[in-house]
Amino acid sequence: MEAKLTRSLTENEQYLALTIGRGMDINYRHLVIPALDNCDALIVNIKGLVNQTELEDSVISPLLNKQELPRGPRLKNQDDRFTRLIESGISVSGAKQSQLWTEICDAIVSGDSVLFLDKWDKALILENKGYKLRNISEPTTETETRGPKDGFIEDIMSNMGLIRRRIKDYSLRFETLVVGDRSKTEIVLAYIDNLVNDSLLNEVRSRISRIKIDSLLSSVYLEEFIEDEPYSFFPTMENTERPDRAVAAILEGRVVILMDNTPFALIVPAVFWNFLQSPGDHYERYYIGTFWRWIRLVALFLALSSTSFYVLLTSFHQEMLPTALALKIAADREGVPFPAVMEAFVMELLFEVMAEAGLRMPKAIGQTVSIVGTLVIGQAAVSAGLVGPALIIAVAVGAISSFAIPSFSMSTSIRLIRFPLLFLSAAFGIFGYLGGIIFITLHLLSVRSFGTPFLGPVTPYDQGGQVDTLLRLPRWKMLTRPWAGRPKDKIRQKDDLKPRPDLK
Repeated sequence: MEAKLTRSLTENEQYLALTIGRGMDINYRHLVIPALDNCDALIVNIKGLVNQTELEDSVISPLLNKQELPRGPRLKNQDDRFTRLIESGISVSGAKQSQLWTEICDAIVSGDSVLFLDKWDKALILENKGYKLRNISEPTTETETRGPKDGFIEDIMSNMGLIRRRIKDYSLRFETLVVGDRSKTEIVLAYIDNLVNDSLLNEVRSRISRIKIDSLLSSVYLEEFIEDEPYSFFPTMENTERPDRAVAAILEGRVVILMDNTPFALIVPAVFWNFLQSPGDHYERYYIGTFWRWIRLVALFLALSSTSFYVLLTSFHQEMLPTALALKIAADREGVPFPAVMEAFVMELLFEVMAEAGLRMPKAIGQTVSIVGTLVIGQAAVSAGLVGPALIIAVAVGAISSFAIPSFSMSTSIRLIRFPLLFLSAAFGIFGYLGGIIFITLHLLSVRSFGTPFLGPVTPYDQGGQVDTLLRLPRWKMLTRPWAGRPKDKIRQKDDLKPRPDLK
């Protein structure tokens, strides 16, 4: 049976001291309330998590200065007087009574204040959180030339507000779950009730409810617990810090997962093509958006294959190169002491080290050191005869192409996959390369994201899904919602919206 408050203020204070302690950040404030016949009271909260000014002005000052409660027919017993105290003496945004210690302690460590009264077996939870937050600012990982400049922050309530500003549908729902025995992390499922597929929503709930862990500190923790393919190199859930991207997913019938203390939202289900798309595709004209999608597809191929092609062409299949180019590469590699695969692996590894170093360095010098270091080391390696100039070009093309992929998680996965593909090409030539590509393709065909085929709607093919996959057709052509979310209502807009002059 769950523990409840007693009528003794001293016993309740002792229970709190044993449960949450008396640390320097925990504030126990005793006071006397004249309106309740000079009843002894105690307010408990955690410094740094509460709005202290609001607490003083809206709670403590009225309780100390009010000499009596307004009279009325309901003032017959303790409960009536307690209710009248809430109605007339406290003006915070939210207040509720509770007898359960679990609920009370959770409220205190979450940033609320709790008021205890002597000879009363109820406490009053006052919602007056006031911890410091960073301001809403432009997303740092998903920048766009056009479009909104606001991004998610670490406060889940602010993130919910950013979504509410964009979707004013009465059916928009925010469903709260709590995970973590010690962290008690709030997780919110955002969806449109009459649009989302019930089986998808139930599956998301089921996977999250199965998580039994002491703490959940990042959305990456959650992603690893609920993804379909935990051993796959490819991410099967989108993550974003852009509210417009999350809102677009909700309007497609998908589920957005918000988590407190992280600025990244998760979107399920996700298909492979989502990771090659950017919100900017919809902020430019349709032919520009389509062009950039195909550019990213080419960049994906180059990031995966550039160094592998260099190795298989120079080591196995020189006949595939034009004669002049083959002679030029052979002349440049003359005197290089390492086989092509070794110099390619070392340069690829060196690039990854430089990229990581540039990420960890202070912003003022990180980018400069990365660019200058890459140029200096590359030029020095060529001048010393350790690598050929053509390899530097292949590595640079692959590296730059990987950063053209909008999703950082997908970009990192591609950069990892190119290493085994490089060794397959070095061992078996073009047959090793093609074998690796076939294996990757078969793996992608087998992957699911919350039951949705990862390569859909290309395979399995869906005619309606082609309007916003590899192509970005005009907005007036997008009559139905994307196939991935399996929404209840597939119709997005009415037909015959193509603009034309009014010839009346």
